[in-house]
Amino acid sequence: MRRVVLALLVGLCCATAAIQAQSKKKPAPARPVSRTEAIAIECPNILGDGVTSGERYCDIVTASDVKNGTVIRLPKHRGVAVVSFELHNRQMYSAELVRSGRGYTRALATIVAAGMDGTLLQRNAVLSEFRKESDLIERISGGAGPGGVKAVAPIGTERVVLEVPQDCDAIALVGESLSITRLDGNETIKAPGRPIAVVSRAQIRYQPAPPKKAPPPKKKPARRNG
Repeated sequence: MRRVVLALLVGLCCATAAIQAQSKKKPAPARPVSRTEAIAIECPNILGDGVTSGERYCDIVTASDVKNGTVIRLPKHRGVAVVSFELHNRQMYSAELVRSGRGYTRALATIVAAGMDGTLLQRNAVLSEFRKESDLIERISGGAGPGGVKAVAPIGTERVVLEVPQDCDAIALVGESLSITRLDGNETIKAPGRPIAVVSRAQIRYQPAPPKKAPPPKKKPARRNG
């Protein structure tokens, strides 16, 4: 009986020691939390605001220098950030052409996303076909047309997703080319300074970079006696 009691006491002591050892372990470090949020687009060439959504639509212009592009600036991030946005074609709407059956347009726009140092990140395209007004995403306010809308409107939507490295704090969207097919012929646009596509609804998913540590206070020199 004494042996049984002694064995039970030894087992209890071992279990208690194991529990105490586990309780002294350091907690696992918290995993970095990712954020997903809308991000502003610097818009040197504004198409306008949507009548229905109020969304801002920015033109993307053909250019050989990324400094002339449409810029999306990123918050400081740890590791790779994922930027996404909607890419559209630009459609000139004419009610007269639609009524006469001559309004058909097929457009293919190609753009480049690059770092501000010119490093290519990704090339993307958007393809759309227009036959009637309901093909448009929405009309743009601020024009002279009926209801105060512009003749140009966004059409077609390609959701672009690209990975941005940690050392990149901004990307530029630059137009490359636009191919248009109409009933009366074809056209390809590559000349600099021409608006060929539209961007909207930019978003970023990232891990915020840790705040910089403040430098230690400078030590005052010791005073000498004498």
